[in-house]
Amino acid sequence: MGSTGLYLATSVAALLFLVPFYLLVRNALSTDPEITGEDWKFFPSHIQWGNITEPFDDPTVDFGRSMWNSLVVGVLHTAGTLVVCSLAGYALARIPYRHADKVFYAVLVTLMVPAAVTFVPSFVLVSSLGWVDSYRGLIIPGLFSGFTCFLFRQYFLGFPKELEEAARVDGLGYWGAYWRVVVPNSLNFFAAIATITFISGWNAFLWPLVIGQDPSAWTVQVALSSYMTNQTVNYHLIFMATAISILPLLFVFLFLQRWLVQGIAQTGIKG
Repeated sequence: MGSTGLYLATSVAALLFLVPFYLLVRNALSTDPEITGEDWKFFPSHIQWGNITEPFDDPTVDFGRSMWNSLVVGVLHTAGTLVVCSLAGYALARIPYRHADKVFYAVLVTLMVPAAVTFVPSFVLVSSLGWVDSYRGLIIPGLFSGFTCFLFRQYFLGFPKELEEAARVDGLGYWGAYWRVVVPNSLNFFAAIATITFISGWNAFLWPLVIGQDPSAWTVQVALSSYMTNQTVNYHLIFMATAISILPLLFVFLFLQRWLVQGIAQTGIKG
């Protein structure tokens, strides 16, 4: 009875989780009157396959360009965050330094500072560097994450020291041990952090909205917001563009979900 109840609860939770995706696909393949009409149908009377290409044919928004911008920003932001935060976490976990704890506490303090507090100073700095409407302005300010650094430190604290000691016997320093021993044996955790970081970068809206002032620099989230104005709301176009925009996230999550679960389990954080 216990197993049956567990499977039943899991099935109900899965169905509830899939409801938004059903609504997204259903409305994306419908007409606006079917979306807003009083008579609800489980599927549209006539599936509008032509809606699939409509976001790319819209002359007012370069949706394909925005998808490309999000892909570039997501990939480079993820790669840069992995490098910067993993090196910082490894240094805090392994390199003996009398002020290491103070530096770690300073990193933790950044987690308590609301993003709104640093938003304006960050924009002023990026603007003064001439990085508005550029990949540099979209990517570089967010490369360091205090939370990601914290996760890497927790993971490296639990990494077997015997492997690193063997590397030092072979003449490797901290960098050599990190690059040739620690990283190859931590790919699960790196994949998990990469998944979370990529999803976060892809879904970012406020910072790309401010930095990407020219339509050619818009990311996909900014492009989606442009379909809804005070005068008109093109419902089927919004739903279809949203459905297309989540496909890369769905692919990344399905491909890396096993490493995501294993990696988070290896952080050393106890509930």
